Parts: sequence; structure tokens; C-alpha cells
Amino acid sequence: MLLRAGDTISGSQASATAVIDGNVEQMFYAKALDAKLEKRKTVVKTLGGLAEQNKAAGWKGTGSLTIYYITSIFRKAALKYAKTGVDTYFTITVVNEDMGSTIGKQTITLFNCNIDTTTLAMLDVESDSLQEDLPFTFEGFDILDEFGKPII
Repeated sequence: MLLRAGDTISGSQASATAVIDGNVEQMFYAKALDAKLEKRKTVVKTLGGLAEQNKAAGWKGTGSLTIYYITSIFRKAALKYAKTGVDTYFTITVVNEDMGSTIGKQTITLFNCNIDTTTLAMLDVESDSLQEDLPFTFEGFDILDEFGKPII
């Protein structure tokens, strides 16, 4: 079976929402999001063996979010943390669905997301559209919908 080009998923067909302080935020300003699970491994040495073996011993969720510089929501969360010490954790749900593809959609929810760094102010006279990068961590995830197999 060959993969039909039409079954690849267009990145611009995705949608994302965030639940921040109980409010649902349509993340129409998102340009790119990449969330990864990184396993933490320990090295195990055994008698009679020359090779080091690896054993999974936990995981860490990290991500990067690039957005157009048109929302103050993350700056407001940074200000709340700076003034009160109360941090903001939120949930992000990403739906990848390309109506031209036969494989359906995938929906992933990331829990307890927390921004690492936030741009407070920016300007750039040579930029047609300002963007900011928001690295983040997350502490849980779920797959609500998963891609199917292509229909031939």
C-alpha cells in the first residue's frame, strides 16, 4: 500500500484551545506547537554483560508554542506570578483534522501546562508580523481521538 499525498495532514488545518483559569481560549493566534514526551532512563549494568542497558524510569513533557504577538493572556499570567507567586497551569487541546485526508482526526490534550518564559514587550521595525516563542512543560496527556487507516 502506498501513502496517498492527499492523506498527509496539513498543518494549517489544525485547531487548538486552552483552558486557562477556567476560561476556554481559542488559540487562533497559534502559529506552531510541538509537544514531546522525553523518557528518563537509568543505566543498568549486569554481571557478565559488556553492554550498558537502559531502563525507562519516568518521563518529562516539554513543548514549544509559537504565537503571533496579539494576545496578552500569557503576560497577564506572568504578571500574576511576579506579583503574587501564584503560577498559572492550563490545559491545551490540539485537533489535527484535514478534511481532504481519509485518515480522520487526532485529538491530544496536554494537562498542567506551564509556560517557562514569556516575552513582556517587543518591537521590530523590520517585522511584518510579530511572533513570540513560549517554551512550556506539561505533566500529563491523553489521546481523545486517534488517526485511522487510509481508505483506499
